Formats: sequence, structure tokens, C-alpha cells
Amino acid sequence: MIAKRIIPCLDVRAGKVTKGVQFLDNADVGDPAAMARYYYEQGADELVFYDITASNEWRGIMLGVVRAVAREIFIPFSVGGGLRTLEDMRAVLLAGAEKVSIDSGAVRDPSLIAAGARAFGSQCVVLSMQVKRTGRAGLPSGHEVIIDGGRTPTGRDALAWAREGERLGAGELCINSIDADGTKAGYDLEITRMIADGVGIPVIASGGAGEPRHLLEAFTKGGADAAIVASIVHYGDCTIPDLKRYLRAGGVEVREAIHLEERSGT
Repeated sequence: MIAKRIIPCLDVRAGKVTKGVQFLDNADVGDPAAMARYYYEQGADELVFYDITASNEWRGIMLGVVRAVAREIFIPFSVGGGLRTLEDMRAVLLAGAEKVSIDSGAVRDPSLIAAGARAFGSQCVVLSMQVKRTGRAGLPSGHEVIIDGGRTPTGRDALAWAREGERLGAGELCINSIDADGTKAGYDLEITRMIADGVGIPVIASGGAGEPRHLLEAFTKGGADAAIVASIVHYGDCTIPDLKRYLRAGGVEVREAIHLEERSGT
């Protein structure tokens, strides 16, 4: 059995980690490099960094912050926000990321997924999807893809876009539920399960974790391979070891936390 992954998310705005609810009303919660180090030492399996205003502001990602985070951790590190070209992706990888997370840029130019997969390998390309429940006709999944930090509807069906992303070469899919984001009421299990059952690549659940049970549900009812956490760990409700103990007790296989000294070889 492949171990499930817990991935703290650092949403960064103006150089600071920030957190909001349903992509709105963000408040600063800390320094990205210090928080990355903290989660690494706690035993996080991976880390994801989003420059949350880069796409909407039509600017490049803050590479200096990416480099600062990369210096602090020795686990897989995914970076997204404002990546529109192959050169944008290359710059992020050279700054220390192991994976690129593409979202709005991929919707506007789907060939970016295939180009990234050819240049860097599918394992480096994560298609991140902002999805929202909708009553709009012609969307069989009942969820629409939204871009630009939750600001711009696209008319794309979430499941159809997930399948297209897989076909074009994405190695993973991250399902960011706008409805659940920051609510601490649990992940959107419906769309997570629908996409997990509809594709053959790993699916990451994102948005809504408020207690350990929500992660258990994401892995069991939602069929996710990994779960992103933010508020639940940023505000001290739980630690990464707390979450792993709970999941292990619930029959979910997770990686053992490795002490920092062992990771660094000292």
C-alpha cells in the first residue's frame, strides 16, 4: 500500500504566509521560510507554496522567497502562482522546487502542461484546479473550474479538465475547493472522489481541513492520495505528528516522521 501524504500549504502574499476563507479576507500568519522549517522538522511529507496574487496581478512569482524556503527543507517542494511559460517553470525549479504547480496559466494555454511534462518529466508537473460548485448547465460534475485566485469563471467542467490535464501529461492533480477553503468544515469529498475515480494519476485534496477526521475522510471516502493542510496546522489546532497518529489509528498508512538529524545525515 502506498503511504498517504500530508502536505502543509504556504499561501504567500507580499512575502508573508496568509490564510483566508473561500479565497477572501486573508490575514498574515507568519514567515514562509520559518514555517517551512517548522513543518519539515515536524515530519511533513511535502510542502506546497502558492504565490496567491501572482496570477491576478499578472506578475512573476517571488523567486527570492522560493529560494529562502528551499534552503530550509529537504522534502519535496511544489511551487505555484503566476506560472505562464516554460521559462517560468524552469526558473522555479532552478530556485529549488521539485515540482511546479500550474493553474490559471494552464487553463489559458493547455499546451503548457505538455511542454512542462516533456521538458521536466510528468512527475514535476502538478495541475492545480480551483473548483466551485455551480448550477450552470453543461457541467456534468456540478463543479466549475475558476482561475485567477477564485476570481474568473471559465465554463470548464472540473472532471473534464482533470482528464484533459492527465492526457496532456500532468503527474498529479490538486483539487482546491473554493467552497471549502478555510472553512474547517471538511474537504469537498464529492468532487475529490469523482476525480480520483475518473483519472489514473494521484489526486491531492485541498481546502477545508479543520480536524483529523477530515483527513481520514479525504483518504477513505474521497479517495485522495494526499491532503493539503493549512488552517488546522497554522493556528496550532493540530501538529503533523498528531495527524499522522490519528490516521495510523484509523487504518491509513502514513510515513513515519524522520528526525531532522537522520534526514541531514548528521
